[in-house]
Amino acid sequence: FPFGKSIGFLLISRVIQGVGSSCSSVAGMLADRYSQDEQRGIAMGIALSGLALGEQIGPLFGKFTYEYVRKESGFLVLAALSLFGGLLQLTVLKPGVSSEQIQGTSLKVLIRDPYILLAAGKQIYIYIYVYRSHCMKSIGAIAFGNIGSVMMEPSLPQWMLSTMGATESQQRFILLPTSFWYLISAIVFGIIAHKMGRWLCCMIGLLLIFIALICVPLTTSIVGLIIPNSLLGFAIGMVNSSMMPTMGYLVDRRHVSVYGNVYAIADVVLCLGYVISPVLSGFCVRVFGFRTMLHIISFICLCYAPLMLFLRNPPTREETIPSIMNENPNSFSYIRS
Repeated sequence: FPFGKSIGFLLISRVIQGVGSSCSSVAGMLADRYSQDEQRGIAMGIALSGLALGEQIGPLFGKFTYEYVRKESGFLVLAALSLFGGLLQLTVLKPGVSSEQIQGTSLKVLIRDPYILLAAGKQIYIYIYVYRSHCMKSIGAIAFGNIGSVMMEPSLPQWMLSTMGATESQQRFILLPTSFWYLISAIVFGIIAHKMGRWLCCMIGLLLIFIALICVPLTTSIVGLIIPNSLLGFAIGMVNSSMMPTMGYLVDRRHVSVYGNVYAIADVVLCLGYVISPVLSGFCVRVFGFRTMLHIISFICLCYAPLMLFLRNPPTREETIPSIMNENPNSFSYIRS
């Protein structure tokens, strides 16, 4: 990427990077490694905090290397870290090969599960299709829990400039409190969400998102804007740290304990949000205005919060025992030895 001189080359580089990222996101390694629900939640909370840490350090790191070293240096450092991470996984996890293949639940079946749809909806912003399933209730929570931040991010700098006369530096760093409190929240509620009930944790998070989005357009200063942004990050951390483990729990409880497809659903929903939201945000601001757009999103979160009651005690299905496929002795699946 740092050596690209054309749009096509840069696009190909980004596509390759996206494929690599998706492979790590949908592997379901934490869900597979930590079979106990409580330990799984703690591990996923720590993993999600890494996302917030990257958002904290990334802008500062990129700005420093671009201005004071070379534009290529930052990308080369990241490439080296990625290579190191891959080698570390090969060394620590020591992947092996098994002739036994576990038949996981198909993507079509998972998408039709309303509980999975309900949980995933919290993360993604365009989930009109979420009406169909149970696993989908999980997906819905993930979608709607993140929609506020993603829709607000593209239009917030312009609103700050027009209402507060914010400088470029202030516009650039105003979302850092969101990432910081997301980091804290993901770790804390990764530990305690299991004890208080993940459905309740997510419901409270959605209600806090409602409050934060209502308060953002009411602020009149940069300092005042830090408070609702911090609350927003804290609330999103509650939602994500409770719903991501719930996705694995729903698969364990209602399907076969193979996690690739269910986390693929969550990742696709999240990526669609990042693709569509900037365009949708600009359209909504032009048509409704910044304040009304946030009020609409906050109202959606408020209406979605009570649906988390359905995740309090989701019913089980009989076909939850993994099916070992031995008919084809030449089939292989990679496992951790």
